[in-house]
Amino acid sequence: MSDHFSGPRALADPAADISDLYAFPSPEDPRHLVLVMDVFGKSGPSAVFSDAVIYRFRIRPVDIAATGPEAAFVAGKSEIAFDFTFDVPNGTSVTGRPVQHGRCLTPDGRIISFVIDDENGGAGEGVRVFAGQRSEPFFLDVRMIEKTVTTGKLSFKPKGSDTLFGTNILTIVLKLEWAKALEGGPLFAVVCETLAAGKRPVRIERLGRPEIKNVSLSWKMFDQVNKDLEIRDLYNSEDAFDVKRDYFDAYRERMNANLGFYDGIDGKIDWPFDQHGNHPLTKILLADFLVIDASKPFAETSYFEIERSMFAGRPHVTPGGRWLNEDFMDFIFTLYIAGWNGPPINDGVDGPIAFSSKSFPYLAPRNPPKDAAA
Repeated sequence: MSDHFSGPRALADPAADISDLYAFPSPEDPRHLVLVMDVFGKSGPSAVFSDAVIYRFRIRPVDIAATGPEAAFVAGKSEIAFDFTFDVPNGTSVTGRPVQHGRCLTPDGRIISFVIDDENGGAGEGVRVFAGQRSEPFFLDVRMIEKTVTTGKLSFKPKGSDTLFGTNILTIVLKLEWAKALEGGPLFAVVCETLAAGKRPVRIERLGRPEIKNVSLSWKMFDQVNKDLEIRDLYNSEDAFDVKRDYFDAYRERMNANLGFYDGIDGKIDWPFDQHGNHPLTKILLADFLVIDASKPFAETSYFEIERSMFAGRPHVTPGGRWLNEDFMDFIFTLYIAGWNGPPINDGVDGPIAFSSKSFPYLAPRNPPKDAAA
């Protein structure tokens, strides 16, 4: 799943487990950039944000350093961060959900207060926020992905079974007037993190690109160098903008091995390795941040368009980033298995139980408990 349950530590602390990151120009107003962090996959009716966790968005200006086969980004050193923290719940609302207050600490030191599940959220100069339980926007058939990896053959059905159908997540939505709130641009690199609160916050998990840890790094059996290593907790502890050289080779070997496996599923090689034994996508995928051009208008399908344009040596035309309703699993399996121009691969799941809207706070309202819906 996109980043759900991405390692032992994430499984041990669901409220700190990041499931998805989205970044897109506001469909309502192109002057605004929207960032969405989803946590606590498959959360129950009483799920709340942890009062012991900092939920953080980090944003840096980024440049295109190279195009063609050596396509690469270079992230700037200046950084803007938005921190979200939450109180211990106090009481129960008329909907039966816990009452919980939260706050957003802006880069200039302002605090924006809000109550979870309040559709109006909280607002400050050039910034609007929401936090609460919403319908899970991601969709995929996990069992058929596992079968594909186990058998080495595409196992998707014409009509798949959405593993996340009808489930809920906790979400944090940050909408900001980017030209005023951010430094540099219009090209930005975005990551989100959860950190254990304290005098020296410790990173629990981080997320940039979708399906890096679960689809691209999790499988051990193809990696001949680190076959016994559960690499995801180690990877989660890294600073996305400053990965330690001590472990980078381990991540690269795992990525090369798994991408090589996917490429061979259809019986042909679309991604020949270079002279150093690296898959052509490994370097850019390990630049594990979501890249968005805030100056471009909203587009429903634009994930990886900036990167594809870089490889092709042409200007990009969409904002990149990632929209909530995009069928990401079809895209990633087509890219990994069939290449840039291969036949589309469909996993049999074409949408969630409810699609997100183009108005704040974007994600569909939460689904009722399954026993209540029966």
